Amino acid sequence: MATKSENFLKGSSLPTVQVDGGMKRKLMGYDGQLMLLEVKFKKGDIGYVHQHFHSQCTYVVSGIFEVTIGGKTEILKVGDGFYVEPDILHGAVCLEDGILIDTFSPMRFDFI
Repeated sequence: MATKSENFLKGSSLPTVQVDGGMKRKLMGYDGQLMLLEVKFKKGDIGYVHQHFHSQCTYVVSGIFEVTIGGKTEILKVGDGFYVEPDILHGAVCLEDGILIDTFSPMRFDFI
């Protein structure tokens, strides 16, 4: 298992992984300390409520999302973002087709 991606990654040639809930995930770069992902959603796709020991920051590139973190829910749109501290329950529902950029620290070995 590689613990570092290539330095330059061309989005058009990277594999896309279908994820539970309907979304599609593309790994955009990582090492042991950091991981960057593009996640594409269609309206109605669900990022089921879950938790992990990683810190997570996410940026809304497009679309509208209902995001729940630690029991609090907000509607987020283009240009918004959110932070999830380790071990906090969180999830998202896509209200309008969109793309999220997720970062994780440390990297998510379960995504490799």
